[in-house]
Amino acid sequence: MPNRLAQATSPYLLQHADNPVDWWPWETDAFEEARRRDVPVFLSVGYSACHWCHVMAHESFEDDDAAAYMNEHFVSVKVDREERPDVDAVYMEAVQAATGQGGWPMSVFMTPDGEPFYFGTYFPPEARHGMPSFRQVLEGVHNAWTSRRDEVGEVAGKITRDLAGRELSTGDAGMPTEETQALALLQLTRDIDPASGWFKGDTKFPPSMVIEFLLRHHARAGSVAALEMAEGLCGAMARSSLYDQVGGGFHRYVLTPRTGGALVPHFEKMLYDNALLCRVYAHLWRSTGSEPARRVALETADFMVRELRTPEGGFASALDADSEDGAGRHVEGAYYVWTPEQLREVLGDQDAAFAAEHFGVTQEGTFEEGASVLRLARTGTVVDADRAADVRAKLLAARELRPRPGRDDKVVAAWNGLAIAALAETGAYFDRPDLIERATEAADLLVRVHMGDVARLTRTSKDGRTGGHAGVLEDYGDVAEGFLALAAVTGEGVWLEFAGFLLDIVLQHFTGEGGQLYDTADDAEKLIRRPQDPTDSATPAGWTAAAGALLSYAAYTGSEAHRTAAEGALGVVQALGPRVPRFIGWGLAVAEALLDGPREVAVAGPVGGELHRTALLGRAPGAVVAAGETAGTEFPLLADRPMVGDAPTAYVCRHFVCDAPTTDREELARSLGSSPSDD
Repeated sequence: MPNRLAQATSPYLLQHADNPVDWWPWETDAFEEARRRDVPVFLSVGYSACHWCHVMAHESFEDDDAAAYMNEHFVSVKVDREERPDVDAVYMEAVQAATGQGGWPMSVFMTPDGEPFYFGTYFPPEARHGMPSFRQVLEGVHNAWTSRRDEVGEVAGKITRDLAGRELSTGDAGMPTEETQALALLQLTRDIDPASGWFKGDTKFPPSMVIEFLLRHHARAGSVAALEMAEGLCGAMARSSLYDQVGGGFHRYVLTPRTGGALVPHFEKMLYDNALLCRVYAHLWRSTGSEPARRVALETADFMVRELRTPEGGFASALDADSEDGAGRHVEGAYYVWTPEQLREVLGDQDAAFAAEHFGVTQEGTFEEGASVLRLARTGTVVDADRAADVRAKLLAARELRPRPGRDDKVVAAWNGLAIAALAETGAYFDRPDLIERATEAADLLVRVHMGDVARLTRTSKDGRTGGHAGVLEDYGDVAEGFLALAAVTGEGVWLEFAGFLLDIVLQHFTGEGGQLYDTADDAEKLIRRPQDPTDSATPAGWTAAAGALLSYAAYTGSEAHRTAAEGALGVVQALGPRVPRFIGWGLAVAEALLDGPREVAVAGPVGGELHRTALLGRAPGAVVAAGETAGTEFPLLADRPMVGDAPTAYVCRHFVCDAPTTDREELARSLGSSPSDD
């Protein structure tokens, strides 16, 4: 059979290229083939770091009998959700509407016109736990298609009509207000578990965007409760097994075991989680001076550079949850867990005993087969920091010799935008010019490979070759955000210019007549519905990411069109913030910037100088910073703003009102909500 996935740029699709299933990529020809053969389309959506995607692939897609049945009765289409988030979003919405839940792998059966009629996620090879087997599902769908076609058509048509009628418009909601933000904070206080510091629930994902809102709300409104909640959440994550205590960086989520004890992580590591959390911990340090926050921010930045950076200068999407254990089996978590015996082999008896107590490694194990996940087991106790650091370094060196988890090497534009912002700011705060260089190299890659000649972003690339799929709204919003952060740190106005190119595309192709935003451009491939999701999940929604970048760009340039678009988009925060704040965290953070101004800071003087650094350390929500010689034309904010008495001078404005220019670092710090002793 033809190997249609062999030329894909998606590592996930390449993992399935040698399956006995006759896979098609998502393309028009696949649906034409289904129409010609008069069979349904089976859509399987996943991603390379998805554990249960691998399980279903091994159990069913690598099975010759299952594959033969699929090939005879279906056209099977394989999609990488990270490469085609538009396809994933449309059909996931259908899955959730029909079943009340969703997840990956996602399994959808549809007509040759792309209309879905039966859904699921993971199906086992044999029926168990109330789930039908995959073969039973295939046979049931085939029988329905051949004997009850009219019924199938009615179901598919109704689902498609229901989806098409879900278009959102929040233009009438108005902009978020002080009350919006206060009600959101109140709801969050009801969701928090004060004993643990986590939000309630057995599955705990890192709430990075909510924490950003809390830090900004504290800075603007002086809320002690918001800061305490942010500190509690960050402390709980950093102490737990969500955080890689040896190598830095964060796993995808943790689960609360039924019997109590240690939280158990799902071990995949995603670029987007680590970029967002790196930035959050850097901002927590900026707000509090917390040394643990500084350490986590830097260790997470170093993890991204060490383990996710690609030869082309971008950042890979993810590390797999699975790897080989000592017995040659491919199992989840093998790279990260430890037994007491393994600690002794690396550290010797005394340091092994110290490490076991420090990281909660027990003889019985806290994970599987006597192994333990690492977390900081001791709280409220003074620990020898130098000894702990030495132990971590030795364990990291030993772990490097283990079989490594697989890496998804595709570069996703949006997630690289998040990484650029995080590395640029972390490098500036902690005097790490190497991190700023890594951010700049990633930005260069996005411009060279992903942007093209007309600033139309391509979603992904691999090995310097574009994946051919159009960028979606989150790509434009997050890349613009990264470019604006890089402009603030480096004083290079070209990044402001590139951000402007991207945001002009947002205004032209992603914005509806009522000011609402869409996830795909008006000239993108037409699906059964134009996807439109304003809620923040693992990453900022395209809607809120674009709103934030539009607002910052307007502050830099004075563009009324970009400001108006940002204000219109933030109606969604007014509508959702008080009710579901955990799902609109970035929107609430952007709203804090809107309510504060945001402040516009122009530093006439050297980039990287004392006054520039003070401006970058300002806590005012969403403040934009331009630094450089006023004779240049790189930043509109610097125009006609000279140095006073040949000394570096700062100008701070908001709401069309400016403070008197100052050459005093302490005065600038106070005007931006910071203590002059912060750095």
